[in-house]
Amino acid sequence: MRSYQSVLILKPDIDEARVAEALEKIGELIKSNGGACLKIENWGKKRLAYRVKKNRFGIYLNIYHTLESAKVTDLETKYKLYDLVIKYMVLRLEDDELERALGRETETEEGESTSEGEKTEKTEKVEAKEDS
Repeated sequence: MRSYQSVLILKPDIDEARVAEALEKIGELIKSNGGACLKIENWGKKRLAYRVKKNRFGIYLNIYHTLESAKVTDLETKYKLYDLVIKYMVLRLEDDELERALGRETETEEGESTSEGEKTEKTEKVEAKEDS
C-alpha cells in the first residue's frame, strides 16, 4: 500500500455539522477502496485564488491516507461525483514525506515549549540588566 495526501475544497456555505458528515463520508470512500485514514486536518474556510464553480471561498480538508495504487482513479472519480467537493487533489507521498507530515504535529508542540523557555530566559536576562 502506498501513502497519499488528499487535499479537498468543499463548498463554503455548509455548516460544521455538514463538514463533519462530509469527513465521515470521505473516510468511508477511502475505506471502501481498501485504504485507511492516517490523519485528517480541517484547515477551515479560506479565500480561493480564483473562482471555482462560482465560489470565492472554500473549506479546505487535508487527509493523509494509504491506498492501493490501482484504486486511486476510483477514489478520484468518487471525489468528482461527491456534490460538496468543488476541487480535489491527490498526491502520492514517499515514506519520509509521510513521516514528516505525521510527525509535524508533535514537532510543533515540542518547538513551542522550547521557544517559550527561550523567551523566559531572554526576559530574565533583560530584567537582570535593568536591575544592574
